Amino acid sequence: MVGLKLFNTAGGVSEVMPRLAEVEADVQDLIEAHMETMLGVRFLASEYVIDCVDGGRIDSLGIDENFAPVIVEYKRGTDAGVINQGLYYMAWLVAHKDAFRSLVRDRLGAPAASQILWSAPRLICVAGDFTRYDAHAVREHRRSIDLVRYRYFGKDHVGLETVASVTGQSAAARRGRRHAAGLPTGRRQDGAMVELAAAVDEALLGVGDGITRVQRKQYRAYQRLRNFACVCLPQQTKLLVYLKADPQGVDLVPGFTRDVTGLGHHGTGDLEVQLRTERDLERAQDLFRLSYAAA
Repeated sequence: MVGLKLFNTAGGVSEVMPRLAEVEADVQDLIEAHMETMLGVRFLASEYVIDCVDGGRIDSLGIDENFAPVIVEYKRGTDAGVINQGLYYMAWLVAHKDAFRSLVRDRLGAPAASQILWSAPRLICVAGDFTRYDAHAVREHRRSIDLVRYRYFGKDHVGLETVASVTGQSAAARRGRRHAAGLPTGRRQDGAMVELAAAVDEALLGVGDGITRVQRKQYRAYQRLRNFACVCLPQQTKLLVYLKADPQGVDLVPGFTRDVTGLGHHGTGDLEVQLRTERDLERAQDLFRLSYAAA
C-alpha cells in the first residue's frame, strides 16, 4: 500500500505497520474463503489442474457478477511472472470452455452455466506489489486484467488496492458515441434516450479510477473489481441504473430512486435510479460516487 498509513487512535495515536503474508497460501486461503466479499467473484475451485502438455495449476477459479470466468493468481511479494502465468492459464481456459462450463454446472447449476460470458474472461493478480512495468504490460494486452496489491495491518485488518485495471473489450470502447450507449439507433424517437445513455456512460466512467465496462445482452456493468453500477437497456422514456449503494442510507425520492432489495431485475445492485433527463443525471452524481466508493 504505497503511500497509505494506518493509525490506531485508541489511547493516543500509533501507526499500524503494514506487512506481507508469511506465505503465499495465507493470502490465497483468506481470499478464497471470502472471495465474493473481497473481489465480487463467486469461488469455484482451488488449485485447479489443467490438462495440457506443460501442465499447471490455476490458483483459484471463479465467476463474477456478470458471469464472466475469473482466474485469480497470487504471489506473496513481487513476481514479474505472475501476469504471463495468468495469461497462460487464461489461454487454456478459453480453449477448454466445456471444462469450465461443467465446473460451473456442478457448483452453481445449469442456469448459471448457460449464462457464461466468454467475451470477457478476467485475470486478477493479487500480490504484495507490482512494478511500473507490470502496470504498463497489462495495458498492452487484449485481455481483462486487474492488478491488486494486498497488505496486512496488525492482526485484524487486510487492505486491497487496485494498482491497474484494464478491459479486454478495447474495440467496444472505440466505437462511436451512439453505439457506445448500447442502444438501438434505427428509431427516431430513441434519440433523446441515446444521448442520455451516452451521458450516463461518460459520467460512470469518469466517477473514479480503474473502471471497466462489461456488456451483456440486457445491461452494461461498470466495475472496479466488482460491479458498482448496471445500466439496463432503455425503456421508452427512462433509463434504469442499479447501484451498490445501500438504499437504507439514501433518502428515497418517488419516481427517482427505489429500494429493489429482493426484487428481480437485470444487473446487480439494490438501489434503482430512474433517469429521464440530464437534470436527473446531475442529481444522480452523488449516488454514483457513493456506489463507486462501496464497490
